[in-house]
Amino acid sequence: MEFDDEAQELHDADVESLERRLTELALRRTGTRHGAIFLWDEAERALCLDFHIVDGVILTLPGARVRRPPPGEPIGVALSAFERNAPYLCADTSVDPNYAHWFLEVGSIAAVPIPWQDRAIGVLTVSADRRGALHDEHLAGLAELAATSARFLRRAQLYRATRSGRNRPHLIKGLSPKWLEVERRIEHASPTDVPVLVHGESGTGKELVAHAIHFNSRRADHPFVTVNCAAIPENLLESVLFGHVRGAFTGAAVDKIGEFQKAHRGTLFLDELGELPLALQAKVLRAVEQGEVARLGSNRAPERIDVRLVCATNRDLAAMVEAGTFRADLYYRVGVLPLELPPLRTYREQIPVLAAVFLQQAADRMGKPAPRLSPEALALLRGHDYPGNVRELRNAVEHAVVMARGEVTAADLPEALRQGRARPTARATKSKQPSLRELREAWLAPLETRYLTELLQRCDGNVALAAKRAGVNNVTLYRLLRKRGLKVRRTIGTDI
Repeated sequence: MEFDDEAQELHDADVESLERRLTELALRRTGTRHGAIFLWDEAERALCLDFHIVDGVILTLPGARVRRPPPGEPIGVALSAFERNAPYLCADTSVDPNYAHWFLEVGSIAAVPIPWQDRAIGVLTVSADRRGALHDEHLAGLAELAATSARFLRRAQLYRATRSGRNRPHLIKGLSPKWLEVERRIEHASPTDVPVLVHGESGTGKELVAHAIHFNSRRADHPFVTVNCAAIPENLLESVLFGHVRGAFTGAAVDKIGEFQKAHRGTLFLDELGELPLALQAKVLRAVEQGEVARLGSNRAPERIDVRLVCATNRDLAAMVEAGTFRADLYYRVGVLPLELPPLRTYREQIPVLAAVFLQQAADRMGKPAPRLSPEALALLRGHDYPGNVRELRNAVEHAVVMARGEVTAADLPEALRQGRARPTARATKSKQPSLRELREAWLAPLETRYLTELLQRCDGNVALAAKRAGVNNVTLYRLLRKRGLKVRRTIGTDI
């Protein structure tokens, strides 16, 4: 496969699209479910995770780095391949002296350097949950892919270096069918200037989505400005949004530009839009429709601005329009393209991946190695209701990283989560502690799903052969497949 002709002028979306194709090819050739591309960052003196797929989920983790550890500690498979500038096969992570736990526990890893002018500029890796799943022929196939794509990846490496001042958004893609629809709409909306209205429960990731829209737009090199309408007193909000002139009100000692002007040529993110006072809504509408703002207390003509508006709310704006507390014209203007973010409870099966992401990020911020999640801790995380959605899960994992002295155990998680208590809400009900049966099922489900998926992959979708290897009859295997929501096809369980 050739990448050269498609990389004449790189953009962020191009890099992600082509790296995804390369990683998916690597997964297909090796029959694995986890793959990553690391590129060397000379300034950081580290391998930077540039692209990552885990069980069909795409992870954008721009802060992830692999550096040489202190003497005496294993350096990791990816760094071993990079420093040796040679392919590295870790057939069994339990006995390999260079294996270092990172992100998720796996059984085998294959890593090949990405070659450029007789040196490595990065590493392409795949991993499998099962020990002994990868062999020398897999290394050869990966090496061919890495060599073929090296010119493009070198361009991507240089491109990333020139964009070091920009913050790539932390984005996780492919969590569920509903999220795939959100991602499809983001992809279509980002290159345009139409206003976007992001709706979802508290903690579902509305600001992250706004960042992703800005980052993938033509305005990405210009400001991304955030205003939380619920966090600013009503009597100050007009000044914050539109600015003021000296003497406009008591305490206005100097001229001040507003957030609309600060976002000129960029994106203004209005969070908690439903809290915007009715008296200010007409002025916001004029700014959006006419591209004009007037500072508070100014007698001058309105100033021209060029701003792309992204708004977010967890309130029912349509109901507020009916009640007369939100202007219908503003509602229709900001809601040209609505995005509905699904709550965490609708894609609960991805909690292990999300927990691993937050664990790695928290450990990196705290400057400590990322600990493992014990089976008991993971079972508790999977069994919780999460009224606070992804934010609540992230906070629980960060709490655990702070408290853990080694492996994260159930005791390291927040007490409310351990006791099965939901965050207080207006309609809170008493929660009971998960039963042993519920905890066992929460722990067993992902393992059984992964086992069945890999079994059918190895058997090329042949249920009879898979049942024989599993030591059960066909009826039992079909029942297990239905229970775990798996469908039989040649690439069962994959998203490629």
